[in-house]
Amino acid sequence: MVAADAIVKILIKEGITDAFGIPGAGINAVYKYLNEAPIKHYLMRHEEAAVHAADGYYRASGKLALAICTSGPGATNFVTGMYTAWQDSIPLIAITGQANSSLLGKGAFQCVDIAEIVKTVSKKSYCITDASKVPDIFREAFELARSGRPGPVLIDLPLDIQLKEIDFNIDSYNPSKSTAPKPDKALIEKAIKMLAGAENPIIIMGGGVILSKSEKALTEFAEYTGIPVITTYMAKGGIPEAHPLYAGQVGIQVGAASSGNEVFLGADVVLGIGCRFTDRHTGAVPVYQGGRKFIHIDIDPKEIGKIIEPELGIAADAADAVPMLLEAAKASGFVKKAPPAPFAELRKKFRHAPDPAKKVIDPREVYELINKHFNDDTIFTTGCGLNQIWSGQYQTINKPRKYLPSGGAGTLGYDIPGAIGASVATGGGKAVCVMGDFGYTFLVEEVAVAANYNLPVVVLILNNSYLSLIRQNQKYAYSYEYQVRMPENKSGLIDYVKVSEGLGAKAERVSTYAELEQALDRAAAAKGTYVVEILVEDNTDCDMGNDIAHIRHF
Repeated sequence: MVAADAIVKILIKEGITDAFGIPGAGINAVYKYLNEAPIKHYLMRHEEAAVHAADGYYRASGKLALAICTSGPGATNFVTGMYTAWQDSIPLIAITGQANSSLLGKGAFQCVDIAEIVKTVSKKSYCITDASKVPDIFREAFELARSGRPGPVLIDLPLDIQLKEIDFNIDSYNPSKSTAPKPDKALIEKAIKMLAGAENPIIIMGGGVILSKSEKALTEFAEYTGIPVITTYMAKGGIPEAHPLYAGQVGIQVGAASSGNEVFLGADVVLGIGCRFTDRHTGAVPVYQGGRKFIHIDIDPKEIGKIIEPELGIAADAADAVPMLLEAAKASGFVKKAPPAPFAELRKKFRHAPDPAKKVIDPREVYELINKHFNDDTIFTTGCGLNQIWSGQYQTINKPRKYLPSGGAGTLGYDIPGAIGASVATGGGKAVCVMGDFGYTFLVEEVAVAANYNLPVVVLILNNSYLSLIRQNQKYAYSYEYQVRMPENKSGLIDYVKVSEGLGAKAERVSTYAELEQALDRAAAAKGTYVVEILVEDNTDCDMGNDIAHIRHF
């Protein structure tokens, strides 16, 4: 069997049903068999977007997708997508074409060592130079992507390797199996003792809880023990916001306009599950850690103690650890904690209700209207900027796998292809990109992909004609402003409506609250791709701080 044929058969057996990519001479041998396979291929307009789409596909569904492209600059365009997925622990398989193996290292046309380039942003990368190893390497790649802390894996395929005959029978191929460390029962019981002895314990639900589909089990554990739940940004939607035990988000940016920081600062024992304690969550570590005792449960042993030194660390998948916590709590006779303060009332003081009397739309108030016009089944994607931070602060998300941000990487351009992948993964679900005017120009060409496949992707552009996050940083950290204002984005020189229509979407521009409400109604009802450009106030600042105890509110 030709290796390229074997590769496609393996993809099918491993459960791949959707692929995002761009063909080229370096990968056309695989595309020949992909063309004949029961795998739906979506032709993207940029290779980076192919990886973001596969990334969004997994976030929305928990199922792997394929990103595939040709050699050289096609392959190097994968790097940002790989990095984005790596930072947020998103598994996917990336395949790149390559020049013939005899040309490796000789500076041949479109011959780049992509396997070496992506080593630091992937779980593993391969350049296959022995065709007979194709089945074993692909099985290992799938297993690595899914096992432990999940992440992206790249396989680089020289053209001659794709075309070689190998001894292979797909019926003898056994699909990969994921593995994860199992929790130590004695440590779980110790964790329960620590929580039982605490006066003000708190649970942090991290993104790993969502990835392991353990959010319901963790909520059940919280309800049994009476311990409030705080979410990290990556776990937004893991517990309904109206739940009496939902205390808010913690963080120096997306957690700033929330009760989460206040509640956390009053905690004495913290149970963090599936979280990495990264800088946008903790801010200044000494303030965050304080005198609190931490229990850290994470699937990746390397994460335990890396930033926060816990009193107790447990390497385990949340899917295994959370049920054991509940079992141990019940066996110990755990006395339920007293009912918490009304967190929903605490959070109200941070909201920005729309004020139609304002002549210019306040960007913060847009999110309350988004909450009003889109239902809980809507999927949201967002990349980076004040628009993304406000989204994290003010959007109400009540279901898991409905809020899909580029968290650790903060990637401009992730939004639209991520929404495409999410919509595909959910059988044509409504996916809304929340982004700024500058961010829209990153991978804007992917609007054509959404329109071409008639996907119900909505793009909401908050146009304040600024690199607003950088403007705010320059203003408050350095007392200057330079190269961050783009008045042309509102003057008519740059016309986002025409751009969007030229790419096949329906589009409109609004500048008043009344127009915005009507536009959101049309966008929510749209069956195809829809873009709404929202002209908002230029200089609105965003709540944030250097540590969670000193947030500046605007």
